[in-house]
Amino acid sequence: MIARLTASALLSSCIRVVPLVLATTLAATACARIGDPPVQTVTPAAAPAASAAPAIPMELHWFRNSAEYRALTLSVYRSAAARAAELARGLAAGSWAVILDVDETSLDNSEYQRRLAFAGQRLTDSTWYAWIRESAAPAVPGAVEFTRTIAQLGGRVVLVSNRDDVVCDATRANLRARDVTHDLVLCRVNKLSDKGPRFGAVEEGTAGLPPLRIIMWIGDNVHDFPGLTQAVRATPGALDLFGSRYFMLPNPLYGSWESNPRN
Repeated sequence: MIARLTASALLSSCIRVVPLVLATTLAATACARIGDPPVQTVTPAAAPAASAAPAIPMELHWFRNSAEYRALTLSVYRSAAARAAELARGLAAGSWAVILDVDETSLDNSEYQRRLAFAGQRLTDSTWYAWIRESAAPAVPGAVEFTRTIAQLGGRVVLVSNRDDVVCDATRANLRARDVTHDLVLCRVNKLSDKGPRFGAVEEGTAGLPPLRIIMWIGDNVHDFPGLTQAVRATPGALDLFGSRYFMLPNPLYGSWESNPRN
């Protein structure tokens, strides 16, 4: 019987139904256009989630953003300044020196590390040199005050770095821009990373400076200290000068420690 209904009957039926479903646009459209294909509703596809920004490694996050990192560097530099005043007592002004490393000791390169992490890149000479030439690295917390104190005590500040000599002028410019007091910067020549000969040159007199008595070394890598390597970590007594004449800053980002066995 339903199959024999006329179009007028269907229209009449629609007229009776429409008031009941007036709020529904779909029903009204179907009744208004008998014989048209049924209107299909399309649910919009969910917009793809925005890709999350690459997360920086946790060690870099700690280095750049933690209160603990700043507390540590300030503590090391304040302790070193107090100890330097003791060691320099009785020494003639201009006759002694402290030696500092540059990267992650005097200057903070974590912005360069952040850029590498976001780009999914590894360090290369070209990107590293470009970063150095920006002369944009900030001073490590405590470095400015420490180097100023050494100068006030009558000492020389010598920075011995394994940055290549080709970017040493840019390094000096960066140090000046950040008010890191220094008398001399000795960079790496011919990729020779051993700092021992440069330490010896400071003691013997170099680059217009007289022979200097080195009373203290500050760095972030065991290689920043005379004759030390990762092997000394298991040698009794090898680290006895730390806290007295050697002062170490934290650097979880990179270093000679990376080659140690993982266990």
